[in-house]
Amino acid sequence: MTSSTNYVRTRATHPRSRPIGGRCAQAAASLASGCGRAAHQAALRGVAPSPQLAALTPKVRAFVEQSAALCGAARVHVCDGSEQEAAALLALLEHQGTLKRLPKYHNCWLARTDPADVARVESRTFVCSASERDVVPAARLGGRSALGNHIAPADYDAAIADRLPGCMKGRTMYVVPFAMGPLGSPLCKIGVELTDSPYVVYSMRVMTRMGSKVLEALRKDEDFVRCLHASGTRGLPGWPCDPPRTIILHRPADNEIVSYGSGYGGNSLLGKKCLALRLGSVLARREGWLAEHMLIVGITDPSGRKRYVAAAFPSACGKTNLAMMTPTLPGYKVECVGDDIAWMKFDDEGVLRAINPENGFFGVAPGTSESTNPIAMATIFRNSVFTNVAETEDGGVWWEGMGGAPSGLTDWRGQPWDAKKGTPAAHPNSRFCTPAEQCPIIDPAWQSPEGVPISAILLGGRRPAGVPLVVEARDWRHGVFLGASMRSEATAAAEHSGKVVMHDPFAMRPFFGYNFGDYLAHWLSLPRAGRKMPKVFHVNWFRKDQQGKFLWPGFGENSRVLDWILRRCDEEPCYQETPLGLVPSEGQLNTEGLNDINMKELFSTPKEFWLQEADAIEKYFTEEVGEDLPNEMWDELNRLRNNFSES
Repeated sequence: MTSSTNYVRTRATHPRSRPIGGRCAQAAASLASGCGRAAHQAALRGVAPSPQLAALTPKVRAFVEQSAALCGAARVHVCDGSEQEAAALLALLEHQGTLKRLPKYHNCWLARTDPADVARVESRTFVCSASERDVVPAARLGGRSALGNHIAPADYDAAIADRLPGCMKGRTMYVVPFAMGPLGSPLCKIGVELTDSPYVVYSMRVMTRMGSKVLEALRKDEDFVRCLHASGTRGLPGWPCDPPRTIILHRPADNEIVSYGSGYGGNSLLGKKCLALRLGSVLARREGWLAEHMLIVGITDPSGRKRYVAAAFPSACGKTNLAMMTPTLPGYKVECVGDDIAWMKFDDEGVLRAINPENGFFGVAPGTSESTNPIAMATIFRNSVFTNVAETEDGGVWWEGMGGAPSGLTDWRGQPWDAKKGTPAAHPNSRFCTPAEQCPIIDPAWQSPEGVPISAILLGGRRPAGVPLVVEARDWRHGVFLGASMRSEATAAAEHSGKVVMHDPFAMRPFFGYNFGDYLAHWLSLPRAGRKMPKVFHVNWFRKDQQGKFLWPGFGENSRVLDWILRRCDEEPCYQETPLGLVPSEGQLNTEGLNDINMKELFSTPKEFWLQEADAIEKYFTEEVGEDLPNEMWDELNRLRNNFSES
């Protein structure tokens, strides 16, 4: 193909370059010699010429050449992000059997992964540092931490040396230049992902700002995050992977991410969780901002006044539903800035401004329907890749919660589905990957380089008992405590199964790039003179009654909670104090038109439940954080326990 070039089989040197994996990569690269031009891949013939390696900046070229030599790639293709290139990638993926065309929709595709490669692999995700305590809080040094996995530099290099040499033999290495956030934004970060997966390339084109414009930006500033992804040498035809040896590595000191053995989005789209959150959180602390697992929405009230809210929920806990809400309250309008990640920084006026660093939606499919999220349904059925959903006889898709199951379904494994067997047709963590610009309610400012002003921060998760619908933090420190003590039922987005309630502080448990105690200290350090601090709230849409039925209708009715939140941002005296914090005073939460809402139970805070909750939080803080926990958090925990002991 005219847009590809064989890598030059010599060890490139540059004063600002460092080979992936340190000395082991240098040794592997030095073993290769010679040069030439291989046959071009037929599926990519006709693609407009992309920049040759010689046209790359020296630092990017050194990264590419060293990595291609290490991995044994047969060819290198530098991606330009063009429509022609995208069409060629899809043709290649269809030819390989990775994607199947869905004729029912416009330019939509179905991917089925290896059954062993369906979710993030948190147990095999590591952050590298010379000091373990940079990553793991004091209480877990030398053991297993729920708040981050540390890997020593020598073990990091050994893991790479064990997996990467020759892992791309016979394959093309794609060079994917991408930007997280609008180019020109003060918060924009540029990465270069090298991958042997055209599925990853196409998905990165959807999820990031990718291509020639990013390469041009690199000519002005050569700094970038180095991302190397290799699919692995096993797996199903059309889905190479290596589940037994999958590993996800981050080395913040070198702005480096390495992923091996998984093609699943959270493990292979390295701009997403790896850069935007794990490495992003380190960069944010270093540079004085926040990288958070939060959606961003703009809310316009009946008077025409617009405010923006960021919200942190664990995966599959309603983030996309809130980001794309259709409000039931008359006069309200919700517009989406982002559904998953927020990068936030105070501007010169002291206003906290947020950007969505992503360019697309990588949403959980099951549970998404015309009744739960009509905006998502209006967004996803064109130019999208669906992964591990069920396929209908007419070339469409189906998943649990979408409506009645049609006959003749093919399940996510590619087998005829039999409802009587009780197995799901779509994997519980099946996904859609869709351009954000297709969303009918995308916010006009979603591409704003300066970001949108944040008035409130919401925290929440799935809590079937004890936790009220909404509570406002008394102050910023109390808000940080609400985030630090978040708990939620586990979801299918990770390796965990069942309905166990897990601690998930700030919905960041799988994504901390550094010591959680230091993370809390960073949050606590943010209030300063002249800064306009957002109000902080905790919400719970998922409380159930004694019969197991939801007490609150949720979805569009959550606009009623947002209405109260915005009124509190205006300092309306529509609250009452409780041992937990501030909740709506009687009659101040608009429930007009709703039937059979047990407000007393919905807002009840059983004393015994909360004393047990305080014990669970204390146990978690003690066993997982220890002396690295800021004293302010112990003070807030004692206040919580005392408030209920005296109530």
